[in-house]
Amino acid sequence: MKAWTSGNVAGTGTFRCTDCDYPVSLDAVDELPTCPNCGGTEFVRASLFTTAETSVVMDVTPESEDQEWLDELREGLTEPGQLLTYQDDDDEIVKYPLQREWTRIGRSLAADIRFDDPTVSRRHALIVRQPDGLRVLDDRSLNGVFVNGERVEWSTLADGDEIVIGRHRLHFVDVPAISGMRYSPASEGGAG
Repeated sequence: MKAWTSGNVAGTGTFRCTDCDYPVSLDAVDELPTCPNCGGTEFVRASLFTTAETSVVMDVTPESEDQEWLDELREGLTEPGQLLTYQDDDDEIVKYPLQREWTRIGRSLAADIRFDDPTVSRRHALIVRQPDGLRVLDDRSLNGVFVNGERVEWSTLADGDEIVIGRHRLHFVDVPAISGMRYSPASEGGAG
């Protein structure tokens, strides 16, 4: 089977890293990236009929750079809320507030958080608001969704969780309301 190296236009289809079997899905004009899992540069066309099951675990040790900008971001947050944050290709910090019932992540133009990247499926993941909190769901992506280094079909999110979508590392930040402030009917003029 012919091996392709990263940076080459290999055509539409699914390719697997020869080092770790990580799958990457491409469109016709996409170039093969370096492997998002191990950094490998050699790929083979994946077969639909393979029966090999591989467990992919990603290194989740946060880079000191990530920790620095995350700490700086947290210091500047004053309002309670939940958000996804990441650094874009220009090293700008992007903050996306999670206020709706569904948040779509993917390569599609319809995605709320969009990554124009061949390692990201058009419909890659969903963030869903549930009674017990927020969950991330794999939306039938090829390359999978990783939470804190473990590939998941779905996972409840907790403050500080790292979500990997293709080669992009997003961080879930949950700023709770100040515990000293409590709802009181009297504060709305209902006393009396």
